Amino acid sequence: MNLPQATCDRVMSALLMLVMAVAIAPARVVASEPLGIERAQWLLTRVGFAPAADDIAAFANLDQRAAVEQVLAQSGTHRATPPPDWSNDRIIPPRDLRAMTDEERRAERRAEVRRSLQLRAWWLTEMAATRQPLTERMTLFWHNHFVSAQPKVRYAQLMFRQNELLRANALGNFGTLLHAIAKDPAMLVYLDGATSRKSAPNENFAREVMELFTLGEGHYSESDVKDAARAFTGWSLDSETLQFTERRMWHDESEKSVLGQHGNFNGDEVLDILLAQPATAESIVSKLWREFVSPVPDPGRVTAIAARFRAANYKVEVALRELFNQPELIERNEDNALVKSPVELAIGLIRQSGGAIEDGNSLALAVAAMGQNLMAAPNVRGWPGGQAWITTQTLLARMQFVERALANSAPSSAAASVSATAADAAMTGEGDGMRARVSPGAVAASNPLAQTGGNGESESAVDGAAALRRVAARPAVRIDALTWLKPFAISPERIAGTTQRQALERAVLALPAVNGARSESLGLDALRALLRDPVYQLK
Repeated sequence: MNLPQATCDRVMSALLMLVMAVAIAPARVVASEPLGIERAQWLLTRVGFAPAADDIAAFANLDQRAAVEQVLAQSGTHRATPPPDWSNDRIIPPRDLRAMTDEERRAERRAEVRRSLQLRAWWLTEMAATRQPLTERMTLFWHNHFVSAQPKVRYAQLMFRQNELLRANALGNFGTLLHAIAKDPAMLVYLDGATSRKSAPNENFAREVMELFTLGEGHYSESDVKDAARAFTGWSLDSETLQFTERRMWHDESEKSVLGQHGNFNGDEVLDILLAQPATAESIVSKLWREFVSPVPDPGRVTAIAARFRAANYKVEVALRELFNQPELIERNEDNALVKSPVELAIGLIRQSGGAIEDGNSLALAVAAMGQNLMAAPNVRGWPGGQAWITTQTLLARMQFVERALANSAPSSAAASVSATAADAAMTGEGDGMRARVSPGAVAASNPLAQTGGNGESESAVDGAAALRRVAARPAVRIDALTWLKPFAISPERIAGTTQRQALERAVLALPAVNGARSESLGLDALRALLRDPVYQLK
């Protein structure tokens, strides 16, 4: 489906006017009265994904504090979706790959492409199926904080294990997670720590752990980075299993100076020095504020929350409780508006509509075309988020995604599932499915083949891109318009009354519509108009 450029331009213009109007609102008192349906929906959308009607009803009679406690209490560490069947397969180390024949290496690369696409589809399926949406939102948050990317890491098994690590600690202890991620095999590959030794210390991890993972810019010096890098030498990987190992012969045992402290530090001791700095807590809280509360953090409130976060020994739940009780989370106010990430847009549409994933691999490519290729952030800083999510190209991809979901609207009859067969068919050229216009640029941006070490094999790359276009052309999701409209007494094929349309608008959009549904619209057309409205891109 290809929308007219004029339509895309009008939506883009209206959306930019909305997001440019964002400003921080003054502090207000947390609501003590019951949230009601609309504010419960607003809160649950902010701290998870757009919720279904049944989920909203369970929170409507709670005040904000009680609702936040309920959200936190329901958030565990267990996933609902079985892991990919290859998740525990032996990783073939580089030495064994070099010993293979050319054909064996090509077969292994094709298998890695399938695994990489299935991994993305598996995680999206978990997000759609989970009863703990905050857990997946926080897993996604840490994925974009402690960035590793498959183009360099290569092995899907390592990326899956890192994803499990992030989920296990999603609402746990930031210090524990920081220490664990520093020894995570995917991170050691991504930031070149596995080969860092006293004769040639690599500074990548030392720099990023200060600038991006803890302190933030301006709170450390170049000499701090250099000495910290020496402390991390010797943290490496076993050449056969690619599991963490400490090579003591590689470690620099000499004196080091980090942030004014002196000693023969190892990596763990440097991390503890970073955690002791107030700037670390403030940096994390500021980032969480931008993720959940509003685009511009309130400095005074951030400082106060960060102090409590640090005093609680970095218990993530402490920071989230404070942030989720900010009044901005339940206000229908453009001052607080945030732009949905592609993942939030896609998963929210599925969950709110009572829909399902038709083809997880196609959904993974659709999300990538919207600008968020899971497991492959553009650089170590991750996706910048906010207004950067919206460009002419990504907005068009978003609108195409929604239109295709509407075209595939039907009562839901199956749970979301990921089919390995779809990825296999992609590599063999079988099962073309429904045709649709997919831009070469979007496929290139989301091409897992380019992320797994193609080593210049242009013929394989061309074949892979063609296969991925076939996967991308399949219906990704199915929404259940009938079920979605039923609570508003709206029939898809009958004219929706004014009161009905207004109630539907409040349920679908975070703010009043820019365009909205026309009077005399049929039910399905009214829903389509709201999903096309620029405000649908906001939360």
